[in-house]
Amino acid sequence: MSGWSTDEMATRAAADIENGWFVNLGIGLPERVSDHIPEGREVILHSENGILGMGPRAPVDQEDSDLINAGKNPVTLIAGGAYFHHADSFAMIRGGHVDLCILGAFEVAANGDVANWSSGSDEVPAVGGAMDLVAGARLVRVIMSQVTRAGAPKLRASLSLPATGRGVVDCIYTDLAVLRPAGDHYSLVELAPGISLDELRAKTSAPVRA
Repeated sequence: MSGWSTDEMATRAAADIENGWFVNLGIGLPERVSDHIPEGREVILHSENGILGMGPRAPVDQEDSDLINAGKNPVTLIAGGAYFHHADSFAMIRGGHVDLCILGAFEVAANGDVANWSSGSDEVPAVGGAMDLVAGARLVRVIMSQVTRAGAPKLRASLSLPATGRGVVDCIYTDLAVLRPAGDHYSLVELAPGISLDELRAKTSAPVRA
């Protein structure tokens, strides 16, 4: 069995971002997408802590502790980029000015529900800007591993965790495949190298149709 690495997943997700889109990247794995925007494509990255025109991660020797993304990681600013008040950043989200947000998630359901703020364990829940993003962005996509560390499928028939948004997810990028929620099943877009449809189905707790 093979599959995509985390950077390959980010590259695959970045390939589907259209020229001219305004895009918010969630904390964690989605942050990697900023490093893989296809050359020649104009994509304006937004970060809810108050950046528009965010560039890739800052090189180790060029980090600026005052220029960080929502995940508190050092980033760069492209020419023409700006930073501003938190409230203005959320006004952009709530006003429908973000074309796409790419989130990490604990679970996604076959009808497009997503859960990403509470794992249901003893850890402190952290919703951040996710609920604003799933309500305000024109498209919502998820990038995450196919299964949990314990091997449980994250793509399910229905959520077992508290929802962040209902029926909002457009596409999911995992280490095994690209899939779209389709109501009572997932529609396969692409398998990762070395992954068979049977292997994917065995790690998804809802039907997958090719």
